[in-house]
Amino acid sequence: MSSRTLPLLFINLGGEMLYILDQRLRAQNIPADKAKKDSAIAGWIDDDRRRVMNDIITTMFNKKFLEELFKPQDLYSKKALRTVFDRLAHASIMRLNQASMDKLYDLMTMAFKYQVLLCPRPKDLLLVSFNHMDAIKDFVKDTPGILSQVDETYQQLIEMYTPLSSGDFQLIRQTLLIFFQDMHIRVSIFLKDKVQNSNGRFVLPTSGPVPHGTQVPGLIRMFSCTGEELTRLQFSNGGNYTAALREGSFEIFGDRVTKLGTNMYSVSRPVETHMSGTSKNSAQHTKVNTAPNPLAKEELNLLAKLMGGLEVQKPGNADSGFRVNLFATDEEEEEALISRPDELSYGVIKIQATKDQQANAELAKIMGEFTESGDQSPSASSKGDDLLAMMDGL
Repeated sequence: MSSRTLPLLFINLGGEMLYILDQRLRAQNIPADKAKKDSAIAGWIDDDRRRVMNDIITTMFNKKFLEELFKPQDLYSKKALRTVFDRLAHASIMRLNQASMDKLYDLMTMAFKYQVLLCPRPKDLLLVSFNHMDAIKDFVKDTPGILSQVDETYQQLIEMYTPLSSGDFQLIRQTLLIFFQDMHIRVSIFLKDKVQNSNGRFVLPTSGPVPHGTQVPGLIRMFSCTGEELTRLQFSNGGNYTAALREGSFEIFGDRVTKLGTNMYSVSRPVETHMSGTSKNSAQHTKVNTAPNPLAKEELNLLAKLMGGLEVQKPGNADSGFRVNLFATDEEEEEALISRPDELSYGVIKIQATKDQQANAELAKIMGEFTESGDQSPSASSKGDDLLAMMDGL
């Protein structure tokens, strides 16, 4: 297991989350002039969409949070990582209910899993990450304060990952594949493009360009002990491979060459997720693995201690934000919530520690240490610190 995997996992999943939310916010967008004429219209105007994207990106690239993220460490558990993204998705005025959040996380994880599987070389994981970073940078191109946060993350990625060997990247890729190995959610885009089977498993191509630095398979060369080539033998490689493309840029700017990690939702089309038959049938077998264990209990206890009295959901203030539905209709959303197996759905964890004065004091101390001055709004900064406090407990 690689201790350098977490930053790539977080940034790539975060990038996929932003792609999906941007697509859904645009789908629910209404013209600003129409919204002004009828204040009762339940929809988003473009300013709301930009505000949501800016708030989430500001929280995602909080300086202190990223300093902790880039420290060598093991991957979080699936449930702990899901908790982090729950908090991140609600770092703005937007609100998602349980079914929509489940669908959002399914789309995020399956999209990045597909990209990891199709990477020609393990090192190309960094190019996939840069594609996500390039798109995120474009989201905030008109906001200099947030843009500087994104640029700093570019530098951190370059400093940490460009010196690594091919073996190091192979270990990172293997760590990611272990993390994703039990996730087989069917996604309509992948099914329509015939890159995913009905059981939720991806189809690996046997055609296209070979990895950079390699040759098209199909030739065996025999050499003498002095290094002189003696004979050549041809064989069928079973595919339709072509010569390698040029290598993508590993700098802040440049052509990444690979399309993995770019926004697949830029062309509007409906996206649905379905539990595969394999996943449904294996749910009973995975109950043993999802049962609480002492280590997970201690993990959540420490998380609760650090989070103090902060709550992700505030029922009394539920109407203060906009609700986003990742389904075509509210009825589909309710049906998905009912039909989803309990073993594959993550319930909202509410942590209440307002009576614990010591925990509140520790939380206040942590929040005080991570307060930053600058262009960030106080609310955006505190949300980043909330994520940082959560990381300390994972």
